[in-house]
Amino acid sequence: MTAFPTLAVVVDVDDLDDVTPPAPWAQQDPADSLYRAARQALNRNQYARAAQLFESIQKRYPRSTYTPDSYYWQAFALYRAGGVDALRAARKALQAQGTRYPKALTRHDAEVLLRRVQGELARQGDRDAAADLSIQGDSIAEQPEVPEPAEPVERPEPAEPPEQAEGPRGHGPRTDSCDDEDDVRLAAIQGLLNMGAERAVPILKAVLARRDAGSVCLRRKAVFLVSQKHSSETSAILLNAVRSDPDREVRESAVFWLSQVRGEEAVTALDSILRDPKTDPEIQEKAIFALSQQNNPRAAATLRVFAERRDVRSQLRENAIFWLGQRRSPENATFLRGLYAKLENEELKKKVIFSLSQMGGAENYRWMMDIALNQSESTEIRKDALFWAGQGHNVDVADLVRLYDSMKDRDMREQLIFVYSQRREDAALDKLFDIGKNDPDRELRKKAIFWIGQSRSPRAAQYLQDLINQ
Repeated sequence: MTAFPTLAVVVDVDDLDDVTPPAPWAQQDPADSLYRAARQALNRNQYARAAQLFESIQKRYPRSTYTPDSYYWQAFALYRAGGVDALRAARKALQAQGTRYPKALTRHDAEVLLRRVQGELARQGDRDAAADLSIQGDSIAEQPEVPEPAEPVERPEPAEPPEQAEGPRGHGPRTDSCDDEDDVRLAAIQGLLNMGAERAVPILKAVLARRDAGSVCLRRKAVFLVSQKHSSETSAILLNAVRSDPDREVRESAVFWLSQVRGEEAVTALDSILRDPKTDPEIQEKAIFALSQQNNPRAAATLRVFAERRDVRSQLRENAIFWLGQRRSPENATFLRGLYAKLENEELKKKVIFSLSQMGGAENYRWMMDIALNQSESTEIRKDALFWAGQGHNVDVADLVRLYDSMKDRDMREQLIFVYSQRREDAALDKLFDIGKNDPDRELRKKAIFWIGQSRSPRAAQYLQDLINQ
């Protein structure tokens, strides 16, 4: 039986919902304990420490099974830490992964994260990032340029995209049709980046209004450039591209860049995307992310309304719940606790528990402990709540220790053993000692002894030696 919950945090890698690394899977790997420590640090929002530990995996165990994806998680931690230096280090890690481990499981995620990192760097004045993002306006396409179809925008996309060509500097897929550096038109539109908004915006609007097949690459560049020109028309132009452009990449990029546009107009545009029943669910996912990036009370309110909707896909609601958890506020916490009582879908319930754990706070942890002790909840839900409550510092280790003896459910006792193993207090290790020696359940004793063996405490080594010698 698994010792801790497997949370389905990620819904779609394009929205970077995978904010917690997968559970350790290679106990015999020499980097396993280091990976566990890095994962724990990231889950506790200790971003600088997490980045350092993931980088240590690369340096100390280059042949480890954990190494290829450690670059992505290092970059993710640096991205969450923020700051120009951290973002540049994140970019370097993502580019290194693309060069050394192009088949890593997280490569798709890494390509998306790199766009985000570059976007943030560009916003903070990094000229290299801005230039690269301009190129990426066409490099993210998944299909070679073909005549535009006559069918409406809502037509489903092909299930299997064609082969993707590698972009410059390992920045992700691109098509040959948009990679002609000698194309005078592409060079001209690139020049708009340094042109004032009053001159550039009318040109960009005209480009985005075109529908001929030869303008696809121009429109992909134009949608990014519009986001960089802070004019009164920016939100309206991007929204129009979302709703009417026949090219999927243009539509998706327009939603993403709305996340970088500040103001009520951008929030209104994103709200309208979520309210429109004809909107492609994948576009809606990106609109949810874009709203989460708006530091605006109305944006949070829009996400709360969407999370309650029963007429949309469960995965979309999960995304909204997740991003509410990333925006720590009393309003979001109160909403999520209230929403939980209305939910019947277990995956949505798990998402609420995880989101509240990311917010932290004594009230949220008390709420999770109440869920863990509620026998009317399913065992899996109770285990999730106990696990995430145990990760926080707001739960007194003495309360967790007392809980073991009163807990009759064997699965919950097993979960508590793992929770103790993740705590640093002496009381948690003492409880593992007691379980390993006195618990009447032989399998639970073995579980406790296993986790004692993972401890670096000298007391743990002495305990094991005493067991061997008895």
